[in-house]
Amino acid sequence: MRNKSNLPRKGNTTQTNNEWNLGEKPKTGLKKETEYAVIVGVITQDQTEDQVKEYLDELEFLALTAGAVTKKRFTQKMQTPDRRYFVGSGKIEEIRQYVEDNEDIGLVIFDDDLSGKQASILEEMLKVKLVDRSTLILDIFASRAQTAQAKTQVELAQMQYMLPRLRGLWTHLERQRGGIGMRGPGEKEIETDRRIVRDKISLLKKQLEKIDQQNTTQRKQRSRQVRVSLVGYTNVGKSTLMNVLSKSEVFAENKLFATLDTTVRKVVLNRMPFLLSDTVGFIRKLPHHLVESFKSTLDEVRESDILIHVVDIAHPYFEDQLRTVNNTLKELGALEKPTILVFNKIDLYRERYFDDLVDEATKVEIVTELKSRLKNEFDHDNVFISAKTKENIDVFRELLEKRVKEFYAVRYPHQVKHW
Repeated sequence: MRNKSNLPRKGNTTQTNNEWNLGEKPKTGLKKETEYAVIVGVITQDQTEDQVKEYLDELEFLALTAGAVTKKRFTQKMQTPDRRYFVGSGKIEEIRQYVEDNEDIGLVIFDDDLSGKQASILEEMLKVKLVDRSTLILDIFASRAQTAQAKTQVELAQMQYMLPRLRGLWTHLERQRGGIGMRGPGEKEIETDRRIVRDKISLLKKQLEKIDQQNTTQRKQRSRQVRVSLVGYTNVGKSTLMNVLSKSEVFAENKLFATLDTTVRKVVLNRMPFLLSDTVGFIRKLPHHLVESFKSTLDEVRESDILIHVVDIAHPYFEDQLRTVNNTLKELGALEKPTILVFNKIDLYRERYFDDLVDEATKVEIVTELKSRLKNEFDHDNVFISAKTKENIDVFRELLEKRVKEFYAVRYPHQVKHW
C-alpha cells in the first residue's frame, strides 16, 4: 500500500510523478524543450560564400522549427567535403573545442548528408548528438505529421534513408532518443538490422498502398470538378492564401513545413465552384526518399487542372526557390500544367528594399520592371500580392476566375453562359 505521505495534498496541482498523469498521451516526435546547436557547412567550388550563407540561414530556420537554437556557425572552403570528417581535421578540432567549452550545446547539425562512417567517426570525436540536413527535415516531418498517411510516409522515408547508413546507427539513435519506431537497445548484427529495416519498409509500403487506394477513390468522386493546387517553396504563404480564398482556417505558421497533409476546400468565385488544394512545401536538398514517399500525397498536384505557384518575393533568393520548385514539379511530371505565378509578401518586399528616400513613382517603376522581367523569364501569368494584408487579392481572384472559366468552357460548354 502506498504511503499516504507520498500522495499529493489537496489543492496542490503540481504533479511530480508520471504515474498520476493518467490522461496524458505519450509524447512523440522531437523533444519540445529548447536545444542549443552549432551548424556546419562547406563552401565548395560550385557554391559562392553568399549562397552557402543563405543555405545556412535556411538550415538555422530548420533547426529553429525543430526546436533548436543555433549559437554558432562553422564553415570551411574545400574542393569537396572530406570523406572522414566532412570538414578538415583542424576545423573538427575547432568545433570539438567549442562544444567542450560550451556545455549547453548538445547538437551539431551538418548542411549536407553524412555517411554512416562519417557519423560514427564524428560522434566519437564530438561526443554530442549529430544530425545532417536530411535527418533534420525528416524529424520535422515526423513531428508535424498528423494523419495516418503522413505518419506512414515519413516513417517509410526514415527507414529508406537509414538503410544504407546502418553502421553504428542504432547506438546513435539510442542517444538521440528520436525517430519513429527506431528506439533500439544498441548495436546488433548488421545483417539482422538490415533484415529488420527491409521488413519494416515492405510493411509500410503495403500500408501506403491501402491508403492510396482509398485516396484514389476519393479523387475519382471529384474528378469532374475543376481542381486547383497551391504549390511552392516552404513558408511562402500558401496556407495563408488558401485561408483568404476559401475563407477557412487552415493551419498557417511562420515556420518551415507547417503543412504536410494535403488540405482540399471548395471555393466559389462568381458562382463558379472549384476545388482548391494546399500541398506540402518544397525545399532545396529535399531528401529523395521523402519525395518518393510523398508522391502519393502529391498526386493532388499531378491531377490538378491549374497550379498556383506561390513565391516569396521578399526572399533575397526567391528565384533560386522558384527554380527548386520547378525542378520538383518536373520530377512529378507536373511542370507543363497551366500555372499562375503569385509573388506573395509584396508588402514585406517594400519594407525590406524601399526606404523613405524612394518616391512613389520610382517604387512603381521598380515593381513594373521586376514584373516584366519575371514574365519574360518564367513565361507565366504573374501577379504581385500580399496574402496577409490582402493587397491585390481582387486582381488575383479575377485572373484565377478567368483560368477556371476556360476549363469549364471545355468541360461544360453548355453551362458557361450561365456563369
